[in-house]
Amino acid sequence: MSDIKLLKLIAREAGEIVRRGYHSHKEIHHKGVVDLVTQYDVETERFLLDALSEAFPDHTLVGEESYTGSWDLERAIYIDPIDGTTNFVHGIPHLAVSLGVWEGGEATMAVVYNPILDELYWAERGRGAWLGEEQLRVSEDQTLQNALIATGFPYAKVNRGAEYRWVVDAIAEILPRIQDLRRLGSAACDLSYLARGIFAAFYEINLKPWDVAAGILLVQEAGGRVSNLAGEPYRFGDRGIVTGTPAIHRALLEALPPYI
Repeated sequence: MSDIKLLKLIAREAGEIVRRGYHSHKEIHHKGVVDLVTQYDVETERFLLDALSEAFPDHTLVGEESYTGSWDLERAIYIDPIDGTTNFVHGIPHLAVSLGVWEGGEATMAVVYNPILDELYWAERGRGAWLGEEQLRVSEDQTLQNALIATGFPYAKVNRGAEYRWVVDAIAEILPRIQDLRRLGSAACDLSYLARGIFAAFYEINLKPWDVAAGILLVQEAGGRVSNLAGEPYRFGDRGIVTGTPAIHRALLEALPPYI
């Protein structure tokens, strides 16, 4: 079995745990004021760590709920067991198991699986991005005014500090210039929708590697662009990520305020 087929199989098996939990009672704990975790996040990550360590023994496994080391790794798999835990808790089906394989500083394989909608997005570097057997391309939108754009809000918003002010300023700056804005609560799903041509762009600040490691490759292989807020190649730890179709990405970079 090829590596990508194995990665998809593992994601589907993890999705069975998520699907079971979605329809069951959840034990909810707080990692922060509004940052939630359930027993199913932990159970799903434990399954993924066991399965991936056997399948990919040469890779460091970076799981959202368990990893505490450096993000700058030569060979790693970045794991989000449930991207969109708040949606998971409230019964909103915009969530995913996200697995991003990186080697030498770039993504090589990606799987984003929404087990509630049974949508499996996947990509291999140089071989395209796919939803099942359907190859994906970003939308053909050329103007910002016609663009449906997705974003997200950082957990630090509760402090009403610099992150909160930037989010508010960004919305005030771009909302009049675009078709509309969506905030659905899962960066992995948002990036998948961008690769699929539903969204024309996506931006957010203060994301972690497991939030975007898989989605970045989906967007790139579907013909999209990925950068930080300065328009430079995105690196884990950058303050913000900006992605989109080539034309919309450029226009969005010009419209967004600088992060201070």
